[in-house]
Amino acid sequence: MLWWLTEDRRLPRRSRACLADPDARVLVSAASAWEVAIKKSLGKLRAPDDFLAVVEESGFGWIPVTPGEAYAAGCLPMHHRDPFDRLIVAQALEHSAGIISRDEALDRYGVERLWS
Repeated sequence: MLWWLTEDRRLPRRSRACLADPDARVLVSAASAWEVAIKKSLGKLRAPDDFLAVVEESGFGWIPVTPGEAYAAGCLPMHHRDPFDRLIVAQALEHSAGIISRDEALDRYGVERLWS
């Protein structure tokens, strides 16, 4: 199973176990890197200066944003207004992946969400 990781500060035990599972393929969206950089520059998030390297050293993979995914995100119903989260939902739907996030609003898109 693929899991997308969204920016959350404290992961519950089951979510951490999923990320640590050697059989899990964990992907981080390029949109998450963009969001982390923006929030860090605004002082709304503490993240390491070498965030990209930390993700790679964790064994997580990067997934780029395709034009089709960007368009699909814009076509999603407005259940959620955050453009980064909408893009991650579109990517998860495109790749039949789940999302690790505490944001219950994402459930309205029919994507599998893990937060426990």
